[in-house]
Amino acid sequence: MNIASVSNITELSKFGVNSASTTKENRNATFESMFQSALNMVKETNNYTNAAEEAETAYSLGLTDNTHDLQVAQQKANLALQYTVAVRNSVMDAYKEIMNLQF
Repeated sequence: MNIASVSNITELSKFGVNSASTTKENRNATFESMFQSALNMVKETNNYTNAAEEAETAYSLGLTDNTHDLQVAQQKANLALQYTVAVRNSVMDAYKEIMNLQF
């Protein structure tokens, strides 16, 4: 009788024991990556807004007379802000849906 196959079963049981902790780590990693993406999006929006303000200041002080660059900077800041607000609204709607779930 060959009992080598029994030792393989004990190795498989290790995966069953650690699967809950692995799932929890995966959830934490997923949440962390989504959170970092959201933070990066907010930082990028802030950078676009600051660049638009700098372009407005430079134009108003007469340091530059290029209205095209000013409008491009303002449009980038506006679109980034609209996108950030839309994502925030979607996240808040999802949060409200989760909170309304009844178990």
